[in-house]
Amino acid sequence: MKNVTIYTDGACSGNPGPGGWGAVLKYGKFEKEMSGFEPNTTNNRMELLGVITALETLTERCQVDLYSDSKYVIDGIVKGWAKGWRAKNWIKSDKKPAKNPELWGRLLDLLDQHDVTFHWVKGHADNPYNNRCDELAVAEYQKNR
Repeated sequence: MKNVTIYTDGACSGNPGPGGWGAVLKYGKFEKEMSGFEPNTTNNRMELLGVITALETLTERCQVDLYSDSKYVIDGIVKGWAKGWRAKNWIKSDKKPAKNPELWGRLLDLLDQHDVTFHWVKGHADNPYNNRCDELAVAEYQKNR
């Protein structure tokens, strides 16, 4: 199985507002940068889309180390919240609807296709790949204003 490292980030100008996501995929000596834009979105949606889109580019089952500065994404998976929300038809423990169920569902399906280990990194700190993902995400919403 191939070992792939993925870094992702999302950004939004206003919340909601125009937003972007960025990702860097690393496999051996190869690196691929990706980014995308939505005109009216939230930061959390952009964080999720960065992860989802990066995982969707993998064409075979991979061992993935995924790095994100989003506690929303990391905790949603690592703490089992998203699986619990899906099991309860996207209702949270406080009886309120979970936000972004269509994106969480896509992500959970992708996690069945790959062996993913999630790692939280501090945003806007000393991780050059996280910083690059932030640059890609911000550039997306800035060029599309």
